[in-house]
Amino acid sequence: MNNSKADIGVIGLGVMGESLALNMESHGFVVAVHNRCADKIDDFINGGAQGKDIVGCADIVDFINTIKQPRKVMLMVKAGVVVDDFIEKLTFHLDKGDIIIDGGNSHYTDSNRRAKALEARGLHFIGAGISGGEEGALKGPAIMPGGAIVAWPAVKGIFQAISAKVENNEPCCEWIGEDGSGHFVKMVHNGIEYGDMQLICEAYQMMKDVLGMSNDEMHEVFTEWNKGELSSYLIEITADILAFKDKDGSPLIDQILDTAGQKGTGKWTGIIALELGTPLTLIGESVFSRCLSSIKEERVEASKRLKGPSFAFKGNKMQVLSDIHDALYAAKIVSYAQGYTLLAEAAKEFNWKLNFGGIALIWRGGCIIRSVFLNKIKEAYDNNPSINNLLLDPFFKDKIGTCQLGWRRTASLALNHGIPIPAMTSALCYYDGYRTARLPANLLQAQRDYFGAHTYERLDQPRGEFFHTDWLNP
Repeated sequence: MNNSKADIGVIGLGVMGESLALNMESHGFVVAVHNRCADKIDDFINGGAQGKDIVGCADIVDFINTIKQPRKVMLMVKAGVVVDDFIEKLTFHLDKGDIIIDGGNSHYTDSNRRAKALEARGLHFIGAGISGGEEGALKGPAIMPGGAIVAWPAVKGIFQAISAKVENNEPCCEWIGEDGSGHFVKMVHNGIEYGDMQLICEAYQMMKDVLGMSNDEMHEVFTEWNKGELSSYLIEITADILAFKDKDGSPLIDQILDTAGQKGTGKWTGIIALELGTPLTLIGESVFSRCLSSIKEERVEASKRLKGPSFAFKGNKMQVLSDIHDALYAAKIVSYAQGYTLLAEAAKEFNWKLNFGGIALIWRGGCIIRSVFLNKIKEAYDNNPSINNLLLDPFFKDKIGTCQLGWRRTASLALNHGIPIPAMTSALCYYDGYRTARLPANLLQAQRDYFGAHTYERLDQPRGEFFHTDWLNP
């Protein structure tokens, strides 16, 4: 054991807290740890942390005094009131210039509030979004820190050392921006994660229920897809899942109840998109799909009463698989385009200086949505940092063009067979809406003016001039 003071302290010894502490120690940092339950500290120190430069402190004051100044204290506790409780305890004992880091899944509005409150008390706050789960936390996560920029130099060495690395040993961790921007970017990451997972599930259902493919056959398809432009962590684990056998040798996937859980970050992403007036249709549909899955008993009863189309597929199986591949890729482009549009709108709304290409770099390793696809987003922002929408980037514009027919055929096939693919179809509707010069909102505005005198603008008059018509007395 090293008797020198700790480089950083970690509060909260759940799976993520323990894994991050071990990760830090493995990179040469001395770590102090604290937990509300002292038994948890003893279990960790005498278990996974035994013989390592990790110091357990049951008393909060001892814990703080164990850390070298400026103190860096990382909270890995449940989001919400628990974070506020620990911050309040810490502020009584910390000195000016010390740093409190929230590494949990906090809402960005809470991080905004905490950043301002701690700044007023002479302390620095960092809200760090962390992605990668237990394995990522232990071996290298993606880290998205935001808050007090003056605190970044003090934690940069630790965060970038423990983060995942991509080519040229670039760390998947860079400063995001002001206030709660780190947690906002993590929230959008999770929303995109919802979308990616839903798209893969829709591809799976098309293969299973339209093409009648076995789990082993689907395993082979996803394994092959993971060698190409769809290569990603989620495609990789999908292939693994489809091949996994239960104790009796049957596919485990077929024994898992079809009700999906959620922790709220996807919902938060949809809510802020509505508040900012930014279309986020694919992620929204992904959240609603989980909600629909949760009413299992109701769906089972409805399946006995509500009828849909019933006919066997007789087409070209290989062509359909190619079409599903293209639909998945094209819809994925739309999902990221919508997510980045939301980031851009938030940057305007909250006056954040976000590095959009840098965010793609962070996401390329360690996190759940890591994929080769993100390299193209980084290139898009390198080529044009002020691009309005990723769909306008030459690479993505050409890819959508190449995938478009397969995307449309997949949507048509699913609808004709009564297979719900809300993420793929909502993405297609967004794409068609975005490329349409004149939408039917002129009729909508006329309706609003008719019943509520909400006024409208005219094509033959300058923007910003509003008109009202007495529709009952022409």
